[in-house]
Amino acid sequence: MKKVILVLAFSAFGCLGLRAQEFQGMAVYESKTSTADFKSNFAGNREMTPEMQKSMEERMKSMFEKTFILNFDKSASVYKEEEKLDAPGQGGGMRMMVSMTGGGGTLYKNVKEKLYAVDKEFMGKEFLVKDSLVNYQWKMEGETRVIGGYNCFKATAVRPASKTDFRNFRPKKEDPAAAKPADGEKKTNFMDNLEMPKDLTITAWYTPEIPVNQGPENYWGLPGLILEVNDGKTVILCSKIVLNPKEKTVIKAPVKGKVISQKEYDETVVKKMQEMREMNQGRGGAQMRMGR
Repeated sequence: MKKVILVLAFSAFGCLGLRAQEFQGMAVYESKTSTADFKSNFAGNREMTPEMQKSMEERMKSMFEKTFILNFDKSASVYKEEEKLDAPGQGGGMRMMVSMTGGGGTLYKNVKEKLYAVDKEFMGKEFLVKDSLVNYQWKMEGETRVIGGYNCFKATAVRPASKTDFRNFRPKKEDPAAAKPADGEKKTNFMDNLEMPKDLTITAWYTPEIPVNQGPENYWGLPGLILEVNDGKTVILCSKIVLNPKEKTVIKAPVKGKVISQKEYDETVVKKMQEMREMNQGRGGAQMRMGR
């Protein structure tokens, strides 16, 4: 009798483990970044015509408003931008900027092994960035709210701002003692009025009703799926969730590209962007071409 009970017990545990492995979910996220800071700087560019400004704003809207799909199981996830046709005029320069605004490539996160991998294209070269997941020091707050029918809890954390993420730029703080330039001396490169902050304060909302340590982009580490993230400028909000979909998605890490660490990739991008900036000095608004 005892042997029968043990066999049944092991069978039950085996079934539970199998179900845990088979569990899968899909979440759709809408990402939107405020472009008010960039638009206000267009006015200070004396070489940008109203037509150029309108064109730039339309392109920036397509860059800063995106839809992503997160497929996840108990230990891993794949996060990728929803595929759509490129708008006319979006050449190599535009694709480069897309990769610097949270889009492009496939992001794989394994919370069990605490690592991630993402394939990126930059300046015509393919990279495979592999590194350890950021260890967020989440602070559990007391606030709650409902998102999409799920009860969510608030958590906050501070993380270093990525120098290769265009969305992280903020307006420069004005120095009251500094002399203001005359109208004829306005800077022609609107990026001169922006700077990269050292840290960003992150506000996340997660639901324990979906007990996985996953979330959009590189966010993870909370006792439930993260449904919303806000860094003060970019908001990523979950708009749809499907648990145990009929069609399973293969969740695996990308393998294409030159293997490189996050630090090495960031240094490569920053160096190349600085070279481009120096090459284009004196060309005014042309320094931020986003077309071909």
